[in-house]
Amino acid sequence: MPEAPKSAEYSVVAENNKKVLQFIEEVTTNADEVQKRVLAEILSQNAHVEYLHRHDLNGHTDRDTFKKTMPVITYEDIQSVITRIANGDKSPILCSQPISEFLTSSGTSGGERKLMPTIEEELERRSKLYSLLMPVMSQFVPDLEKGKGMYFLFIKSEAKTPGGLPARPVLTSYYKSPHFKNRRPDPYTNYTSPNETILCSDSYQSMYSQMLCGLCQNKEVLRVGAVFASGFIRAIRFLEKHWPLLCHDIRTGTINSQITDPSVREAVMKILKPDNKLADFIEVECSKNSWQGIITRLWPNTKYIDVIVTGTMSQYIPTLDYYSNGLPLVCTMYASSECYFGVNLNPLCKPSEVAYTLIPTMGYFEFLPVHRNNGVTNSISMPKSLNEKEQQELVDLVDVKIGQEYELVVTTYAGLYRYRVGDVLRVAGFKNNAPQFNFICRKNVVLSIDSDKTDEVELQNAVKNAVSHLMPFDAHVTEYTSYADTTTIPGHYVLFWELNVNGSTPVPPSVFEDCCLTIEESLNSVYRQGRASDKSIGPLEIKIVESGTFDKLMDYAISLGASINQYKTPRCVKFAPIVELLNSRVVSSYFSPKCPKWVPGLKQWNNMN
Repeated sequence: MPEAPKSAEYSVVAENNKKVLQFIEEVTTNADEVQKRVLAEILSQNAHVEYLHRHDLNGHTDRDTFKKTMPVITYEDIQSVITRIANGDKSPILCSQPISEFLTSSGTSGGERKLMPTIEEELERRSKLYSLLMPVMSQFVPDLEKGKGMYFLFIKSEAKTPGGLPARPVLTSYYKSPHFKNRRPDPYTNYTSPNETILCSDSYQSMYSQMLCGLCQNKEVLRVGAVFASGFIRAIRFLEKHWPLLCHDIRTGTINSQITDPSVREAVMKILKPDNKLADFIEVECSKNSWQGIITRLWPNTKYIDVIVTGTMSQYIPTLDYYSNGLPLVCTMYASSECYFGVNLNPLCKPSEVAYTLIPTMGYFEFLPVHRNNGVTNSISMPKSLNEKEQQELVDLVDVKIGQEYELVVTTYAGLYRYRVGDVLRVAGFKNNAPQFNFICRKNVVLSIDSDKTDEVELQNAVKNAVSHLMPFDAHVTEYTSYADTTTIPGHYVLFWELNVNGSTPVPPSVFEDCCLTIEESLNSVYRQGRASDKSIGPLEIKIVESGTFDKLMDYAISLGASINQYKTPRCVKFAPIVELLNSRVVSSYFSPKCPKWVPGLKQWNNMN
């Protein structure tokens, strides 16, 4: 008897999947018409807002007038307007609907998070994109509705603007919203983690309780994941450290006393039952010398890992392959604080071939062609402002060319107009008339471990601040470079310094440690939050290298074909042989002795308190 409702539920799932795939088919086939309609909707809804008046759009909603009239902008161009709204100005400045909150972007502006305005109805739009993911996935991996997903999802710290609006990361906003918390029963959003464990603000309690629930339901788990690859690896490393405690809880049916949040304890106790057999099994697997394949050993029915491994996250692929015995790594969607963009319609492709199809209903998209001087840069530097000719180069969604790289420019329902997101994409192909893009990189970013993004200028300033500690010893840095070391969990920034020491007194180790901390204090708030609050980034390390190391680096680059006239020391390196060369010449290394200071919110808000 119990089978009848199940099969009815599966036929509902099948019907819903069919509708979703039909929706994707329609909007990608009619991509240009949908884009025209989206732009007209945005401009007519917001026709009377101050920003559009200021640029003399005069109520026009057609594409040609919009492109002739409205400038292409960066965050700095609207920062003063954002500040007004954050300080409590409720007049329709950017958007006719009230700004409900700010989403804090991990891209930074002057060392602070960017504040992206959003409105209530955007939650509906974001939920719509989420609803496309599993119907697409079910075409490639059947029967996912018959089990659960073990996802490690977390909320982050949030602040209130002086005007009283929440300012928080986009995923924190989504997890705290009724769209997530009160979601209808759906076999695809059936997670091992109860909502209470996800919404716990204490990162240790949240991780511990989510891992405990995932282990208790290990046979039901069909897919595992986190948002970023780095977050999932952190969860596995957490298990490596805490499995004896977790086994004890499973054996006894009790929760560790460090889990003090009453709602978390109550939610976990609905799942946790004494189970000697399961505890023995976990203990045997976790006690083995090698943790290779630990994911498929502990969760034997897992079919794939759902994490972002594009862009800087690709550095974690070897570690994920090791822990999972080469399970498929699936990147399902492409989104940011500014706007949710698209989905991967071929989710079982190799990570290097991931291409996202932009869904034309999400916002109005334009594309600025990127012209690289050479193809080997790790980051792409692009001018802040565009001249008239460059503004005219922007092309529409359906007019991009295969193989060409573009910077994404977006116009949103929440009040961003021709806004440069900062992502560089390459056209990989088309789904009907909608292009599919490989994510190449964030422009200007040289270092990233988790959601942090550090650019070359910021790194340069941080090093400049740090080297002042060397002056009393008549020592200075003659050359430096950096790399993101992800062999440690969590990963950390490494700087290689070559010194010129003229003083007779050696530089004490404590001075180099002070240099490490000064660099960290000089980096942006996203980095400092990752170090101090989220613990997603490890202490920064400075490695002192032998004299002449950077000459050797130049010789090596020239041997690979670099021009001696145009060579300049790269401020970030990723190529393994170069990292090996630098490491082979290290004479000493030093770590930051403590976490840099960080508090939620922007500096100026904290100064007001």
